[in-house]
Amino acid sequence: MTGAINGDLTLPAFENIHDMAWQSSPGQSVFRKRLHRVGGPESGQVTSVVRYEPGARFPAHDHPGGEEILVLEGVFSDEHGDWPAGSYLLNPEGFRHAPFSESGCLIFVKLRQFPGTDRQKVAIETHASPWLNGKITGVESKLLYQQDGFADSTWLERWSPGASCVLDVTRLGLELFVLEGSINTAERQYSEGSWLRLPHGTSLVLGSENGCTLYVKRDGFGYLRSA
Repeated sequence: MTGAINGDLTLPAFENIHDMAWQSSPGQSVFRKRLHRVGGPESGQVTSVVRYEPGARFPAHDHPGGEEILVLEGVFSDEHGDWPAGSYLLNPEGFRHAPFSESGCLIFVKLRQFPGTDRQKVAIETHASPWLNGKITGVESKLLYQQDGFADSTWLERWSPGASCVLDVTRLGLELFVLEGSINTAERQYSEGSWLRLPHGTSLVLGSENGCTLYVKRDGFGYLRSA
């Protein structure tokens, strides 16, 4: 599809937001860095980092295909509430709001990737929930979203310095966003701000020399279109 960004789901994809320029959006004083897009410029499936300047407001709009937000900095707001850094939101298909930020904010956003009107609406202040030990030594996690009837699940993971694992990507792919610290493979290091999307069949050793915090989405490819 013309103009797609990282639209081929059969290939690994990588971007670092610090290497990208801010682009304008339909909302005044709202800017974005698009990591992935398939479809129309304002109507396609999109994964991006969005910056609201202080006082910025976005016109009221619907969310066909749903919306997922992780607030990275500042306070994100809409008529439903104020969401400080660390907040996770899943707004299901059919949701409508007019977002704004009085003080400014930075958010990680996924649009039109959550079909199904029976998805639950989720609002979590992640800083208030405990880290739980996982299956990998040195890796703790917080579940953000998982629901019967839908394949995808979303987590935060915190890796202790020196933690590592053999990562075999199965089923419907894996997506990572480095929130703090860095992760590394044999080939390279992925620092804070790095976004990775790994297709089915990927196998690699993943580690973190100095520790890190990650956003992790598993099995989301079933809801993505490929360019």
